[in-house]
Amino acid sequence: MKDLNGAVAVVAGGSRGAGRGIALSLGDAGATVYVTGRSVRGATTENVPGSIDETAEEVTARGGIGIAARCDYTVAEDVEALFERVRSEQGRLDILVNSAWGGNEKYDGRRFDDGTTYANPFWEQSLERWESMFTRGVRSYIVASRYAVPLMLQGKSGLIVNVSFDDNGRYIGHLYYDLAKSTMNRLAFAMAQELRGHGIAAIALSPGHMRTERVLAVEGLDLSDTESTEYIGRAVVALATDPDVMTKSGGIHAVGALAREYGFTDVDGTQPPPFVMPG
Repeated sequence: MKDLNGAVAVVAGGSRGAGRGIALSLGDAGATVYVTGRSVRGATTENVPGSIDETAEEVTARGGIGIAARCDYTVAEDVEALFERVRSEQGRLDILVNSAWGGNEKYDGRRFDDGTTYANPFWEQSLERWESMFTRGVRSYIVASRYAVPLMLQGKSGLIVNVSFDDNGRYIGHLYYDLAKSTMNRLAFAMAQELRGHGIAAIALSPGHMRTERVLAVEGLDLSDTESTEYIGRAVVALATDPDVMTKSGGIHAVGALAREYGFTDVDGTQPPPFVMPG
């Protein structure tokens, strides 16, 4: 069933990972999806497989309309031009998915090129990792939202999804990562306060362990408790088609909990539970 025919979405970080899974699920629902990011066919970041072009083509193959649009979210002019293009071509914006991320550069799935891992204490972590998580991650969410909201205001409705992580009040185990994800969650809460009177919902969405391209490239990992990247995509579709989504605005919502509430499953028909931090 096509639930989002006529809806227009922008997905940041759509070449791979959660962004790709979300874009594909939006395509399944019939949406027009601007798949954005830096990786284009033949020139991907760090030569990692996956590009906005390939994702956009699959969105179209699934019944939506996929549009690849290169955008470096660290460059405000790129972001402004992207949303001006959406305004010119579509005249509206219904959904923004913030899923661009940094911090995993020069990381093979187990350790970084300097020999450190996510388990090292912050005084042993490279400050470049901090810069990447907050510039390519947190800042990109703010910049994208800043340029997306004026377009949503025209329609007096919209949904902004911050792909994040809920630590349930516990320490994630990596100071930079913990601060970045906490900031993304707080950003959704803060935006919700200012957008509530305009019919625009802002939500932080927390997946479990996802089988991203980087994860699948690591040999020997136990994938038994993982979920596909389309599980979070189906959560976005469920939120976007919920007429009462404003009641969730400002909150942090686990994908597994939304699956039980809305009745959707992962691609294999299972319903992985919400991830809960141990301890």
